[in-house]
Amino acid sequence: MPDLASADFWIAVLQIIAIDILLGGDNAVVIALACRKLPVAQRNKGIFWGVVGAIGLRVALIYFALQLLAIPYLKIVGGLLLFWIGIKLVIPEDEDAHNDIAGSVTLAGAVKTIIVADAVMSIDNVIAVAAASHGSIALVVFGIVVSVPIVVWGSKLVLALMDRYPVVIVAGGGLLGWIGGGMLLTDPIVPSSWRDTLPLGSHLASGLGALLVIAVGKWLASRQHGEHRTVELASAGAEELLKGKQK
Repeated sequence: MPDLASADFWIAVLQIIAIDILLGGDNAVVIALACRKLPVAQRNKGIFWGVVGAIGLRVALIYFALQLLAIPYLKIVGGLLLFWIGIKLVIPEDEDAHNDIAGSVTLAGAVKTIIVADAVMSIDNVIAVAAASHGSIALVVFGIVVSVPIVVWGSKLVLALMDRYPVVIVAGGGLLGWIGGGMLLTDPIVPSSWRDTLPLGSHLASGLGALLVIAVGKWLASRQHGEHRTVELASAGAEELLKGKQK
């Protein structure tokens, strides 16, 4: 049983909730799209059973991820993946990512769509939560059970806050970098003497990981914005030239 009086336990719970909100916000969109063609009387059932199935599948995936992270080098790989996921979070994404989510006219079809889509979309979530839980499946279950209602029923508020305050997204990327940086030092292949010798070694690695994700993410985002601006200017210039020739 986890120590409910431990500050580390509640910090890990808050990290899992934050990860689920940041990386699981799309799940509410998937649920809505999958159930949009159901009769009104069946929509709540579709949402309920879809969420139950998605939670069960995710807990199973995280359980296996926890077992795999005990293998040498895999925590290093997982930490690097978290850096990549955090950087992706900081860079703006296209808004049409859910165009291929099909609605179903049957309850079973909608539930299946929700579970399959959640499994495909939740790989990053699974890795991040497994890292934040420090090997405790009880902590995983507790964190997910607490965060799911926030994601499903509070997703509109959460997404609105993210749109209004972009710093929330940047902080989320930094959190993933923090977890990834600390994860690197806990790989079985890393000598324990390194962790004992370095003053506040895990905190230092976590801080560097957070700074790396934010710095690289912001740099790539600025480059992406610059490229889009260049394309827009070139397109506008071509239109003006074409208009001049027509005159």
